[in-house]
Formats: sequence, structure tokens, C-alpha cells
Amino acid sequence: MSPEALVFSLVWSNSAQSLLALAIGFAVAGLLSSGYQMLTMQPASFRLLHEGERNQALAAVPFLLFAAPFIIVRYTIRLSQVGRGGFGFGMMAALVAGFWSLMSGTVVVMALSSIGRLVA
Repeated sequence: MSPEALVFSLVWSNSAQSLLALAIGFAVAGLLSSGYQMLTMQPASFRLLHEGERNQALAAVPFLLFAAPFIIVRYTIRLSQVGRGGFGFGMMAALVAGFWSLMSGTVVVMALSSIGRLVA
């Protein structure tokens, strides 16, 4: 195998793994947010941290860690529909949601591979 082919295969495999983690992160965020909305009949938001008792707010932190990319994208789309978010705001929100989704997707992939449900 030539050195160029080796480098290409290594880079492509890492890129594919990152893309998979990004997609899994967004999928898990959407699943959690949609499930929350189905159970409570209200959309998930970061206001969960400010409502209720302190214990309820602390219990919402793990949920929001994985549902945040979906909440950020939904909020950004709502702002763009009413004409309040510009291109810069949308771009920054997409970068934050994408990075957050990549990190949470990586955690999900690592958890699935550690219990033997995913071969990495």
C-alpha cells in the first residue's frame, strides 16, 4: 500500500467516524426532545434549569446535555422565521449546535461501544 493510500484511508475513516458521531448526536437530541414534548405537551427548552425546585433543575442537566443541539437549532429556526436572526447569528448557532452534537454523539458512540452494541 502506498503512503498516500494509507494516509487517505486513515483520514477518511476518521472523517466518517466524526460524521457518524455528529449524526448520532443530532438523532439522540431530536429523539430526547421529541419524547419530552410527547410526554409533557410542551417543547423542551433551557428554561428547565430555572423552573421548579433545585432538585428538578439538577435532574434536567443530563437531559439538556444531550438535547441541546435540537433546542438550539429549533430556536434558531424560529428566530429566522420572525426575521430576528441574521446570517451571523444563524452561522454561530449552527457551529455551536454542530460541535455540541459532535461531542454528545461521541459520548453516545463510546457508551454503545463499551457495552458491546456498536463495533468501532
